[in-house]
Amino acid sequence: MRDSGEVMDWSSDNLSGPVLDKHSTGGVGDVVSLMLGPMIAACGGFVPMISGRGLGHTGGTLDKLDSIPGYTTSASELLFRKVVKDAGVAIVGQTGELAPADKRIYGVRDVTATVESIAMITASILSKKLAEGLDALVMDVKVGSGAFMPTFDQSVELAQSIVQVANGAGVKTTALLTDMNQCLASSAGNALEVREAVQFLTGEYRNERLLEITMAQSAELLVSGGLAANTEQAREKLQSVLDNGQAAEIFSRMVHGLGGPADFTERYDHYLPGASIIKPVYMEGDGFLSAMNTRDVGMAVVQLGGGRKVASDTIDYGVGFSEICRLGDRIDSSQPIAMLHASSDASWNQAADMLRGALTLSEQAPQPNSLVYKKLS
Repeated sequence: MRDSGEVMDWSSDNLSGPVLDKHSTGGVGDVVSLMLGPMIAACGGFVPMISGRGLGHTGGTLDKLDSIPGYTTSASELLFRKVVKDAGVAIVGQTGELAPADKRIYGVRDVTATVESIAMITASILSKKLAEGLDALVMDVKVGSGAFMPTFDQSVELAQSIVQVANGAGVKTTALLTDMNQCLASSAGNALEVREAVQFLTGEYRNERLLEITMAQSAELLVSGGLAANTEQAREKLQSVLDNGQAAEIFSRMVHGLGGPADFTERYDHYLPGASIIKPVYMEGDGFLSAMNTRDVGMAVVQLGGGRKVASDTIDYGVGFSEICRLGDRIDSSQPIAMLHASSDASWNQAADMLRGALTLSEQAPQPNSLVYKKLS
């Protein structure tokens, strides 16, 4: 499948660092790619990231970027290479030249009972990633109520399969099994997540869970790519490029290089689409937030128009949730569980009911989940 199309070779571009990438099995509020790419580039790596669109409860990186006016996710190979070389990172969609067999095979998986086949999932993910010409890859395999794989054991099996196949193909690969028992970011919805990503890069606001998961994956890549001797040194470098603004500057260069506004990072609220109705959601009763059905939260975003039930659905980029409550929060009827961004009263009411139904309150605060359950290499 990798060799059915072009396999990128970066040797003629004389890049000054390793070619690195990450891939996530998807979740809700998973906006890591938008920060990780610029952070890795600021540390000396090059990130030619081929991403996908959302389907079902999981958000797609390309859909998030499509909320930026002018940004092209369907770049030519020439433009893709230019932005990778100039900015250090480019995040675009799969071109017709990269792993075309994957699209053919993907199209028949739903009629051959192989959608959930570990082997087919592995082949689909890696055919594209191996075609990028990478030196190292980190996989983020989600676990929990918002994960693609329904059980922990199946997530482990998928991670093991990807690590074995990718390393066997000559790409140094590690996998992290990470928690998706609640939304990763404080936002869920395309423009809202881009807004949070910019705030993360500039230091305006950093969700602690999102920071830790982004740091964990980025540090793995720096060590695997030889840009840091160990995890501690990698984290120091990553924190430095956040603090000194280099990562934010590289994000700006990527956005502008791919057709977006040159001042997007400074004026993101001016450019990003918004919703006509923005109101807080409250729950009846009180207690500690002890469980979140993250898949249902993602489906509430879909119901608002912010995601797809089928691949042909159109997207409303401005809708979704912001300021989402976290597991362990003390909730009462006077405290919002989220701000809901909708295009109509009817969709607001339906999504609010779905969000309330996805949350469980208890008298006792839950034990905090691990953020990274396991590492495979």
